[in-house]
Amino acid sequence: MARAYFPVLMLLGFVVMNALLIVAISALTMRSRPSAVKQQAYESGMPPLGDARERFSVRFYLVAILFIIFDIETVFMIPWAVYYKQLSCFVPLVNGACPTGQISFFGLGEMLVFMVILLVGFVYVWKKGALQWD
Repeated sequence: MARAYFPVLMLLGFVVMNALLIVAISALTMRSRPSAVKQQAYESGMPPLGDARERFSVRFYLVAILFIIFDIETVFMIPWAVYYKQLSCFVPLVNGACPTGQISFFGLGEMLVFMVILLVGFVYVWKKGALQWD
């Protein structure tokens, strides 16, 4: 069982070592030349305007929540795609393939139902005007 996790642990170790190496090299080669312009807050190419504690419109949060909902819903397609062959076969797979004449449309049907539910939710949100930014 531990052998199955060895590649994952090696990848994790490589990523951690790479991150530490990059931080160490940048700390060793960096020349510190602070200035007023460099110390000023900078975000997305726009100079900061106003107070950081100003109120945002509810629309901003609504669009953010809708994005997260639809984004997370699409993540559910990954496990479906992995098990699509098994979901679309009446009998267990033989050598990774479905035997002739045993194909069903259950796997495709359940994803179509899922997509229709997403589409209905999207149309509802669109008709309510939640995606209008004005």
